[in-house]
Amino acid sequence: MSAIQRMRRLVRNTACLIIVCWFAPAVAATDPLIKQLYPLVQEAFPAAERFGPFGGDPRVAPVFDANGLAGYVYLTDEILPIPAYSGKPVSVLVALNLRAEIVGVKIVRHEEPILLAGVSEDQLADFVAQYLGLDARSRIKIGGAPSEGFVTVDAISGATITMMVINQTITKTLQQVAAAHGLLDGAAAVAEPQPDPSAEAIWRLVWAERSFAIGVLITALVLLTLILLFQDLLAQHPRLLLWVRDGYLLFTVVFIGWYALAQLSVVNVLTFVRALRQDFHWEIFLIDPMMFILWSFVAISLLLWGRGVYCGWLCPFGAMQELINQIARRLRIRQWEFPQMVHERLWALKYIVLLLLFGVSLQSIGEAVRYAEIEPFKTAVTLRFQREWGYLVYALALLLIAVVNRKFYCKYLCPLGAALAIPARLRLFDWLRRRKECGKPCQICAVECEVRAISPIGEINANECHYCLDCQVTYWNDDKCPPLSQQRRRREQAGQARQRVVAGRVASTQADAGVAESDVVERPDS
Repeated sequence: MSAIQRMRRLVRNTACLIIVCWFAPAVAATDPLIKQLYPLVQEAFPAAERFGPFGGDPRVAPVFDANGLAGYVYLTDEILPIPAYSGKPVSVLVALNLRAEIVGVKIVRHEEPILLAGVSEDQLADFVAQYLGLDARSRIKIGGAPSEGFVTVDAISGATITMMVINQTITKTLQQVAAAHGLLDGAAAVAEPQPDPSAEAIWRLVWAERSFAIGVLITALVLLTLILLFQDLLAQHPRLLLWVRDGYLLFTVVFIGWYALAQLSVVNVLTFVRALRQDFHWEIFLIDPMMFILWSFVAISLLLWGRGVYCGWLCPFGAMQELINQIARRLRIRQWEFPQMVHERLWALKYIVLLLLFGVSLQSIGEAVRYAEIEPFKTAVTLRFQREWGYLVYALALLLIAVVNRKFYCKYLCPLGAALAIPARLRLFDWLRRRKECGKPCQICAVECEVRAISPIGEINANECHYCLDCQVTYWNDDKCPPLSQQRRRREQAGQARQRVVAGRVASTQADAGVAESDVVERPDS
């Protein structure tokens, strides 16, 4: 080896050592991301030779090329850790040049259950890639029609909350970093004052943006409350109740499910329990107004009426099954049921599924979300059946079973239903009317209850009741309910007896009148 070659090797090794020494502090400062940051920074700054340690306020790392300072990189959650849907911030690596333009943007870490359950990582990467080339002066909005003075980025269906959090964290941190390092020529370079960059600002923006949907949902819940309060009156008018109930179920599928994407899930329960065990913040739940309002109503209804109000009226997938089964019955499709003993054993399945999911969530909420795919909600409701064929076949199979077995999934498999049944034991009132003859000897309600929530001895199992009010229709029907039928027959017999007595009295009066008249006619001749 020549002296020149030895010198070149020495220079190359020395340069590598210098680069490693420069990178080591920065990498060590973000220990969980050691393997990720280096290639991401090089991708954003291909000519970069080194980047310094993270530090300062806001916390950034300078990037240098052969000409000196080339820009800055930072992690959004180290500057503005806004909790997203999961309750944890989304960590985005942002690289900007000296013109305050974004030259690199990558998501390096997130725990979003909504994404794990329905939206691919590629879709999320494509969403943040739209920020490339934008600068700290850009006013950015998500989706909708183009607006003057705003840059519009395309939205991802089913991930509204996550997108709003990412947008806020990128734009706000970009302005902070650019202003702190003099890249904006002063704070006045920002187009307009922006709202406070906090989680509270995020949820307020979401509530304002979804004001129409919020108004419709609140109106619908008020209507449902009136239906429940006046259920006795409706039950005495079966045809009216049928129209009201079917109309509400259709509204639940179309508006609550497909439009508002407000299908509750056992994932929400697991996330809430996790928040209680860690740092609880109301802002985490306020960030999705439709879910917050619906869960608030469900919490109240659990205490007043039990589990059945949500499962029987407000669950989009449950409403799908109910409507399908009603159509099948009208087409006289034969129904198939398990024997009573098997049916009662199958009830336990959903509680076992809930316990398994809860156990997994203690280790990893992400893993629990994946196993929570036993719920077909994301496929049938959130993604409107636009999903991979395996998930699609599963959801359609459950709906097909509903043709011959009313709400099969709800009765035996639903972990959300099991989760709601546990606090429902604390309900304060029993609104469903029963008679002493129910079950002893009358079995009409028990036989007609397609969800089989009425035992052979006449008791209603509130943990399994879906509050369809069919038993209440029978309760007020004096043609079907034996005690009422007997009372009606006694009234009819008494009425007939009274009519006979009256008729006899009328006949007797008429006979007496006839005799008197004959006497009057005969007296002149006498």
